[in-house]
Amino acid sequence: MRWFYKCPECGAEYGIEPGRYLCGACSAKQEADRPLAGVLECAWEGRFDGGPDDIPLPVAKEFLPPLPVGDTPLWEPARLRDETGFPRLFLKDDTCEPTGSFKDRASYLVAGFAKERGITEIALASTGNAASSMSGIGAAAGLKITVFLPRKAPVAKRVQVLQYGAELREVDGTYDVAFDQSLAYSGETGVLSRNTAYNPLTIEGKKTVSFEMVRDLARAREHEARRAGHLAELPKKDFVAPDHVFVPVGDGVIIAGVYKGFEDLVRLGRIQRVPTIWACQAEGSSAIARALAAGGFGAPVPSDTIADSIAVDVPRNGAHALSKLRKYGGKAVVVTDAEILDAQKELAAKAGLFAEPSSSAAWAGFIKAKAGIRADETVVVMLTGSGLKDVAGAMKGLGL
Repeated sequence: MRWFYKCPECGAEYGIEPGRYLCGACSAKQEADRPLAGVLECAWEGRFDGGPDDIPLPVAKEFLPPLPVGDTPLWEPARLRDETGFPRLFLKDDTCEPTGSFKDRASYLVAGFAKERGITEIALASTGNAASSMSGIGAAAGLKITVFLPRKAPVAKRVQVLQYGAELREVDGTYDVAFDQSLAYSGETGVLSRNTAYNPLTIEGKKTVSFEMVRDLARAREHEARRAGHLAELPKKDFVAPDHVFVPVGDGVIIAGVYKGFEDLVRLGRIQRVPTIWACQAEGSSAIARALAAGGFGAPVPSDTIADSIAVDVPRNGAHALSKLRKYGGKAVVVTDAEILDAQKELAAKAGLFAEPSSSAAWAGFIKAKAGIRADETVVVMLTGSGLKDVAGAMKGLGL
């Protein structure tokens, strides 16, 4: 099995080597204040010899950090199912990752790559979750982590970075400013950049969630048939694809990773089709939803939302994510901050799951879109960050 980087725009191929982040030809066409051009994907050719539950990844298992990343619960929320009328509704809970966010999936693979290649330092920009994630995963892997973080990032996320022993460089400005400063630092020093979208491994690490979904949905269907006494009538299937997946979206890397996972699953013959994927965005940071409606990206609009983890002016992976949405008939749904806070409270009060505002945008998106979905379809709502990472947001929702 041979791994390499491939540009989905022009088809150019590159070796997976330190210092290679974007397609040389396509990135040369980069326009100011627009999403990254030349974003690369991890690609493979040859035979995958792993078992039915294994996931093809470009880093050898022995180099991955000693942390329980992934294999997160797929909840069957009884009260929410009853109240919404969707008996096959599931919540994919990545709030219980080691650092409390979905970003651990990407950090895990980037850290493994660093260990495999003898790299000792990783730098990145973040709105908060990627910073705390890379800091924690880096601590377990024995790596130096340098973080560029806007000063307005939630206190809990800054505290995590410092507790994990990373070097915190606070930025007077937005995530976009932090992104540029981190690139300048990695360019000057030669350290590995973990910047989301810029490093293709950040997309590849996030595809693992799609593999877990289809495995665990099959197990859920078997348990359901067993409870009903219909196990003998159940067709033998090791994997079940959801019909709809709701994803909180900011810069577009998570949704691109989800698509990449389902693409690989189709290629491996484990599922037959890519599900309908919904890009759930906050009204105050909805560049990808606007681009899907308009046919392309316009001038950036300053972000203004309580959902800090999905607040970006220029979505770095926007063009790549948009191409996936168009290719597979994905949809976008935009929700207000009030709807996000209502969704956060509903998840906690009716399912016992406390998610941060950015994650709650996915639940708010489902509530807004469910009238157009058949009640017998399988729906997975992705919850990507713990509510304990941004208590101030929840306090606003509670009027405290």
